Amino acid sequence: MWAYETGFYQIYPLGFCGAPFENDGKQEHRILKVIDWIPHLKKLGVGAVLFNPVFESDTHGYNTRDYKKIDVRLGTNKDFKKVCDKLHKEGIKVILDGVFNHVGRGFFGFQDVLQKRWDSEYKDWFHINFDGNNGYNDGLYYEGWEGNYDLVKLNLWNEDVVNYLLDAANSWIDEYDIDGLRLDVAYCLEQNFIKRLRGSMLARKEDFFLVGEMIGGDYHKVMGPELCHSATNYECYKGLFSSFNTMNMFEIVHSLLRQFGPENWCMYRGEHLLSFVDNHDVSRIASNLNNERHLPLIYAMMFGMPGIPTVYYGSEWGAKAHKSEGDPALRACFDEPLWNELTDVIAALYKAKKESKALQYGDMKQLVLQNKYCIIERETDGDRVMIAVNADDNPVHIDFNARAGRAHDLITGETIDFGGGLDIPACTAYVLQPY
Repeated sequence: MWAYETGFYQIYPLGFCGAPFENDGKQEHRILKVIDWIPHLKKLGVGAVLFNPVFESDTHGYNTRDYKKIDVRLGTNKDFKKVCDKLHKEGIKVILDGVFNHVGRGFFGFQDVLQKRWDSEYKDWFHINFDGNNGYNDGLYYEGWEGNYDLVKLNLWNEDVVNYLLDAANSWIDEYDIDGLRLDVAYCLEQNFIKRLRGSMLARKEDFFLVGEMIGGDYHKVMGPELCHSATNYECYKGLFSSFNTMNMFEIVHSLLRQFGPENWCMYRGEHLLSFVDNHDVSRIASNLNNERHLPLIYAMMFGMPGIPTVYYGSEWGAKAHKSEGDPALRACFDEPLWNELTDVIAALYKAKKESKALQYGDMKQLVLQNKYCIIERETDGDRVMIAVNADDNPVHIDFNARAGRAHDLITGETIDFGGGLDIPACTAYVLQPY
C-alpha cells in the first residue's frame, strides 16, 4: 500500500492557521495557508499530509458541530477542496481526522435533545439518563469522553448514528477525494463500527488508508484485516525519547524487537504502525530531549524503524513547546516554514524512505546493542539498510559482522567504510546502504 512506502506530515489546522480557540462564527479563509507551504512539503519529500480536525466544532476541533462543513474559522468547503486539489496535483495524499466517538455540545442532534428531551428523535444517538445531571447542569446525564462533558459520546450501536457517520465520511471522498482517515480515540470505538467504516471506505476507494489512535494495549484491538491498516505506535514514541534521555538504547531496541523482531511471537511483525516523535498532544521533541544534538539521531531511528514515519509541523526545524505550557503551545502558528541542518537531515530521511524497499517492508533485527549506541538492520529482497546510532558525546568504534565493507550513508550521501569495523563520530546517526 502507498502509505507504507512514504512518510507523513501532520498539521493541526486550527493552530497552524492561527484560528481563535473559541468558534467566533467569523468566516476567515485561513486554510488556504496550506497552499503556501506546499513548496516546503515538496522540498521535504512529504508523501501525505495528515490533517487534524477541519470540520465545524465548538472549540479545539474534536467537539464537532457539523461533519460536512469546514470550520468557519478555517474557511469554506470550497477553500478546503482547493487545498486538497493542490496537494493531489503535487502527488501528496490527504488524510483527515475522523472524530467518530463523540461530538460537541453544539452538534445539531444533541442540541435537539437539550430542547425537546424525551421528544427528541435523536435521544438514542447518545448515552442519556433524563433522571440525572451533568457538569453543565442541563438536568440530564450523558456520557462524555473520559468525563469531559464538552465531548458528548455517540451511541455507535445505533444504526442511524452509524449510517450518519458513514455518509459523512463518504462525502469527504466525494468532495475532497481524501485518501485516508485517522480514527481519533480508536480504542474507544466499537470494532463493528470500524469494520463497517473500512468496508464502506474501501468500496468507494480501494487504496483508502485507515490508522487508529491507540495509546497502549494490544494494537490489534483496532488494527487487522477487517479493521484499520495501522495504529499509532505510542510504545515506541515513549521508548525513543526515553532511550536518548537515559542513554539506554536497550529500551527502544527491546520495544522494536518485541514488536517487529525475527521471533515468531513478535506482536506486529510485517505490520506498519504509525511512527512519531511528537504530535499535537505531547511535548515537541526539541523540548523533550535533554540533548538537542540527539535530534537528528532520534529522527534517523524513527525513519529507520518499521512503520510509517510522521513529522509534526514545525518540529522539522526544531520548534519547541512543552505539554506543561498547555495545548495551544503545542499547536502553534508559524508565519512561514524554516529550514536548517535538522530539516536537511529529515528531507534526506523522507527520500530514503521513498526509495528503499528495506525501509518500507524490510524485516528487522538487532546487530549491535549497547547503552549509548546501537545498530539495527532492515532487509528485504536483497535490499539492506543498517541504522547505526551513537548517542555518546565521544566517538565509538564498533566491530560487528557486517557482511560488506562499504556503504552509502543515505543521510549525507557519503561513502562509509566499515570493513574493519564501523567508526561513528559523537552524536551521529548513519543510515547505511551496503554495496
